[in-house]
Amino acid sequence: MAKRLHCEAIKAVLVDLSGTLHIENKVTHGAVEALERLKGTDINVRFLTNTTKESKSYLYERLTKCGFTVEKNDIFTSLTVSRQYIENHHLNPLLLLEEAALEDFEGLQRSGEMNAVVVGLAPSKFDYETMNSAFKILMNGAELIAIHKGRYYSRGDGLALGPGPFVSALEFATGKTASVMGKPEKKFFLSALEGLNCEPHETIMIGDDVRDDVEGALLAGFKAILVRTGKYRPGDENRSSVPPTAVCDNFSAAVDYILN
Repeated sequence: MAKRLHCEAIKAVLVDLSGTLHIENKVTHGAVEALERLKGTDINVRFLTNTTKESKSYLYERLTKCGFTVEKNDIFTSLTVSRQYIENHHLNPLLLLEEAALEDFEGLQRSGEMNAVVVGLAPSKFDYETMNSAFKILMNGAELIAIHKGRYYSRGDGLALGPGPFVSALEFATGKTASVMGKPEKKFFLSALEGLNCEPHETIMIGDDVRDDVEGALLAGFKAILVRTGKYRPGDENRSSVPPTAVCDNFSAAVDYILN
């Protein structure tokens, strides 16, 4: 299932990480070699991830240990965008994040009463007392910020709940609507193109999430390839309001599609 792709028009490729290049510490089939093939062209390659359990440094170390050659500055995370939002709005947030992700918030200037709740993928924080504390802060007028609202993700033992259900629970209980920072938000996709002299229609996204990666990119004006790895489930290509540019078995096949 694929539309005709004019490779000479593609100037940039945005690549999802978890589920697309790797699942935990296991690389998807042929991904290391495929990334090298892609980087051997004139196409710009950047990595766009909603991963919130780990800081950018953790992600970079994981990728290099898996055998990928990447530049740390080419990794765009929803954590970075969230920090910028907090600083720009002078917020003092409760951070529902794992310890490994808090590194990206070091040095954050915080004073006064908490006026925001920031929710990422934080399994160790999703207990009743912590969620109730977040509820109370929100009911006192604080803003609810979702680093992303992913419904689930793929890990070594199969699918697992993402932060989205917990964000939705706080929305339901408080009547508030969360401000979402990461994919599928259009601003997040566009932020990855800064400095590339590249337009959305000249860019293609590769990911395993039909909603956050594919539909989000397509609605932002990008092209998008859905890969059948990670959280992909049969029939996902038919669950988007806009059809993927292509559906490929894995990242390696997606690179072949782009280059051939």
